[in-house]
Amino acid sequence: MTPAAPIAISSHRDLSDEDRWRIALAKDRRFDGAFVTGVHSTGIYCRPSCPARAPKRVNVRFYATPAEAEVAGLRACLRCAPDCQSQEEAAVRAAIDAIRAGESATLAELARLTGYAPSHFQRLFKRAIGLSPAAYARALREERAKEMLAGADRVSDAIYDSGFAAPSRFYAAMEGRMGMSPSDWRGGGKGRTIHWSVVETTLGSMLVAATETGVCCLSFDEDEADLRRRFPRAELVEGGEAFRALFERVTQVVEQPGSAADDIPLDVKGTAFQQRVWQALCEIPPGETRSYGQLAAALGNPGASRAVGGANGANNIAVLIPCHRVIAADGGLGGYAYGTAIKEELLRRERRDE
Repeated sequence: MTPAAPIAISSHRDLSDEDRWRIALAKDRRFDGAFVTGVHSTGIYCRPSCPARAPKRVNVRFYATPAEAEVAGLRACLRCAPDCQSQEEAAVRAAIDAIRAGESATLAELARLTGYAPSHFQRLFKRAIGLSPAAYARALREERAKEMLAGADRVSDAIYDSGFAAPSRFYAAMEGRMGMSPSDWRGGGKGRTIHWSVVETTLGSMLVAATETGVCCLSFDEDEADLRRRFPRAELVEGGEAFRALFERVTQVVEQPGSAADDIPLDVKGTAFQQRVWQALCEIPPGETRSYGQLAAALGNPGASRAVGGANGANNIAVLIPCHRVIAADGGLGGYAYGTAIKEELLRRERRDE
């Protein structure tokens, strides 16, 4: 059998099992780490690029991570070692460790550390992580600043301790990204006004809440007490004429999930990693689903399925950030904060099969 040409590397997150089969036949090493190939007739799993003879298609299943393959009773191939880091994977990990340790880590320094040419390492790192080394370092500083703001007595202390050279650098980095200001983050929403309303929909009772920046909460079967738990120090105001049109627009999108919602502003709170996961959720086409492992692979970190699950669960804005599009690895619905009946209905409506 002559293998088909490998698909474009830009489509990692849209891979079907037939795409994975074509990649395995082509032994395309660009997809190593995106999934593993399980051969149930031999009981082993391999990298997509494994040089071993191609198995029969009927004996093959695909798994997002080595861990998932091992849960299914398979063992790692000794020839391609899919459970071990490659030289490139080890280089990326060494660079991440250096950046997280707070060391001076320019692209040239990281290239010397890992033994690659700077331009080549830049491409390697971005392919694995989804960000350049410099962008990853910035995201890490922002994440640390958010965490420190929660417990610092002074905002300026948190800014300097998280690695920013000056407050101006921090505010510039955060502009348009944090929604709430640094002091608001530290104070659990203190000083902020959140307008909210409970709307009856065909999916049940829906709580929607927004600041002047955008929607900060959308949930089902919750009320003011639940909103208070999420934002313990904010001023909560029921209704508000200025927010009527926004809440009506949100209701329209919830009733027709999958319809364009780019005009709805969001005010979201999360770490850099959580924000990457939420962005990836928004990039899943309506009517389609992904497992946690597939989502982790699309983010360039196939071993992070548990962390992806945590970020998915931390999402305060249902439907608009579509965490309902993540399902279990076996194809089942998996869990959902507001019940699987709502999740199933959202997916059904997105597939337009009602």
